[in-house]
Amino acid sequence: MIGTRFTDLFGVRHPLVCGGMAAVGTADLIAPLADAGVLAFLTALTQPSPEALAKEITRCRELTDQPFGVNLTILPTIKPVPYDDYRDVIIESGVRIIETAGNNPAPHLPALKAAGVQVIHKATSIRHAVKAESLGVDAVSIDGFECAGHPGEDDVPGLILIPLAARRLRIPVIASGGFATGRGVAAALALGAAAVNMGTRFVATREAPVHDNVKRLLVSNDERSTTLVFRSLRNTARVARNAVAEEIVRIEARPGTTFADLADLASGNRGRTRVLRDGDTDGGLWWAGQSQGLIDDVPTCAELVERIMGETVDTIARDLAGLVT
Repeated sequence: MIGTRFTDLFGVRHPLVCGGMAAVGTADLIAPLADAGVLAFLTALTQPSPEALAKEITRCRELTDQPFGVNLTILPTIKPVPYDDYRDVIIESGVRIIETAGNNPAPHLPALKAAGVQVIHKATSIRHAVKAESLGVDAVSIDGFECAGHPGEDDVPGLILIPLAARRLRIPVIASGGFATGRGVAAALALGAAAVNMGTRFVATREAPVHDNVKRLLVSNDERSTTLVFRSLRNTARVARNAVAEEIVRIEARPGTTFADLADLASGNRGRTRVLRDGDTDGGLWWAGQSQGLIDDVPTCAELVERIMGETVDTIARDLAGLVT
């Protein structure tokens, strides 16, 4: 066992996090990860309504008696999202840990704090992490450039961001982006992190609610099998390299491209249905980080967490300790 400020603060067995993942963060994955000792997050906006989220929280509780949280990602959308209603459902359902991401969480913090909810905010830069701490969040998840999803616009990798965040912040830092193994966890702890967030690695598990074709591709892909889209819109996203992603990059290279030119290809519904549900891995955009180069199999959540933590302990206690003379 490895105990850190993170495990003490959030009451979980391991310094591991599965942050919110659109269309993947359902009870099917979150409950077995929680049982394995991971702080895992249901993804609020994967559910079509606040009422559906309440039902998914209940379903997750029926599957595990271990702590879990809910992710609320706050971003501008074409169709207005009732963020306040989702937040209130999280509170009313008795969830005690929330992961916020995207925009500034300040409007939601008074209600969350009044209800005794612990808040982890995901940031992609030191300046945003420092701001989040000043607002009163309990921990910060710092996303390096290697990550799946939105790495920000500064292009700074975790090897720099993690120790900087640990140096600048008083609250626990969660290292995110590029992690898939116990050696990575050991490295993050050495850099000053109190826990490690993994996303892509947990998609390649038996319980993850995605098509087996996606899981098999994560195993066969390497560290070069991602690309960056939406750079021209200053909304950079790292996705799996496929036909749709490469077409988006080509369109973005044309002068004057707007999101309207990309909307059909970039549709979230297209990625969820054609790729994650139906298994057409070239059918739409889907999130994947450079860590897929470290993925060699599709184990159960329990098997994976046991392996990662065993490797973490061996790396610290045997491999690294053996270097000291």
